[in-house]
Amino acid sequence: MLCIKRIQTNPYFNLAAEEYFLKEFTENIFMLWRNEPCVIVGKHQNTLAEINLDYVNAHHIPVVRRLSGGGAVFHDLGNLNFTFIQNGEHETLIDFRKYTQPILDILLKLGINARFEGRNDLTIDGKKFSGNAEHIFKNRILHHGTLLFSSQMTDLTAALKVDPSKFQDKAIKSVQSRVTNISEHLHSPLDVLQFKEMVMNHIMEMYPETYLYEMTENDIAGISSLKEKKYSTWKWNFGYSPKYKLQKSIKTTGGKLDFDLDVKDGIIIDIQIFGDFFNKHDILDVSLLLKGIPHEKNFIRSELSKINFEDYFPQIESEEFINGLF
Repeated sequence: MLCIKRIQTNPYFNLAAEEYFLKEFTENIFMLWRNEPCVIVGKHQNTLAEINLDYVNAHHIPVVRRLSGGGAVFHDLGNLNFTFIQNGEHETLIDFRKYTQPILDILLKLGINARFEGRNDLTIDGKKFSGNAEHIFKNRILHHGTLLFSSQMTDLTAALKVDPSKFQDKAIKSVQSRVTNISEHLHSPLDVLQFKEMVMNHIMEMYPETYLYEMTENDIAGISSLKEKKYSTWKWNFGYSPKYKLQKSIKTTGGKLDFDLDVKDGIIIDIQIFGDFFNKHDILDVSLLLKGIPHEKNFIRSELSKINFEDYFPQIESEEFINGLF
């Protein structure tokens, strides 16, 4: 088995690396890696329904869709991610307990009584510190999980706090859980990098014929290409979302605005605008202008720049209007 220590902390690169090693290699693989602050959403989720868009934008937090299903999670440098990529028979590949047991064993060595609970979580005293997800590709499985070690819980909560009443869709919803950091339960000091080394050593002792593998220039080039073509694109991270409906009301300087949007593959396929505002021209012109474009602020801002916004909403700021669409 190849054990890969990854030093990159760019989330677009790191998510691309998982797909690269899953599909381009045939060996069994174990990896440890960390991300700079970011939100990672499940493959089948409606991204906008899972994140606090204003908070994410204000703090320049990347949002990246992963290859596996499940819910949205917040990563920062206090969170350690682990990945197993293993070969096997298709009907036996899914096994959450198999890939999480080594983590429980490591924590037991540290005097922490952690447990496997529910479908895919690890907990300490009933509080979640690890969520896990899996993805099958041919005869290979990718199992990855988070390990909250010393994450900033305030950022985690703020980035994932969203109004559930805005969206109507059939996407997979995240389940909010009480969470905890591993570091809060340690009996002696340990930092996240020391913990990372401990996990890697344990895995190398567990599996025979294991050796450390360093990424080559070809590996980095292949991952970087996948990052640019897929993982850093709006189309994958937002546009891939299932069809959804957004309904939202806002109060503006010029009155109340009500929005009703239908979005498919990230594209606005229908939009209706109501409210008690005053207008000079028929707002149907604005609806027609926005139909057929991506449900993304910069695209909308660009389209609205083609008209004299004040002719349609004389007492409303264009940014108020744009924010109302999310």
